[in-house]
Amino acid sequence: MLRIGITGGIGSGKSVVAQLFAVLGVPVYDSDSRAKWVMANDMLLREQLLGAFGPSTYDAAGQLNRPYLAQQAFGDPGRLAQLNGLVHPRVGADFASWTAAQAAAGYPYILKEAALLYESGAYQTLDRIITVFAPIEVRQARVLRRDAHRSLADVQAIMGQQLSEEEKLQRADYVVYNDDSQLVLPQVLALDAAFRAMGKQ
Repeated sequence: MLRIGITGGIGSGKSVVAQLFAVLGVPVYDSDSRAKWVMANDMLLREQLLGAFGPSTYDAAGQLNRPYLAQQAFGDPGRLAQLNGLVHPRVGADFASWTAAQAAAGYPYILKEAALLYESGAYQTLDRIITVFAPIEVRQARVLRRDAHRSLADVQAIMGQQLSEEEKLQRADYVVYNDDSQLVLPQVLALDAAFRAMGKQ
């Protein structure tokens, strides 16, 4: 079974492209939502986060205290690296067990959607990578329309933490152009056909 990664900078539309694959019956692992689930439910990770960031990491009801954790980690590169160093291996283990279940079900390929596919090292566990591309001006406008709570400075700060689009394009095996110059669906259908054929080999 092929393991295909799909990535793209904030506002590129990678989630929309991943949803199109899902409509075609392809299992999609959403790294962001799964990471949130793992942080809430993985007992080993809970213990590690409590040890690293203190008792305020989880609230009285046992729920992850996201604002506190963000405050602790996102302004401090060292603390952010520590957080990622704890979370990414546990999400990797979750992905491995999820992938085994999809393989057992007979799917020819799966998709792993992740904004930080390269930055987290997750690309090393995948067979091919798709990058969803849109110009920076288009991406900024999309995010500002979508996220009313973000300023342009917020969006630029997030982009600054992500690998550059040029680097993603160079490293990608396939590119889906979501820049309003061509339709996305035909690009997805062509890739789906190619991956299904490769998965049967």
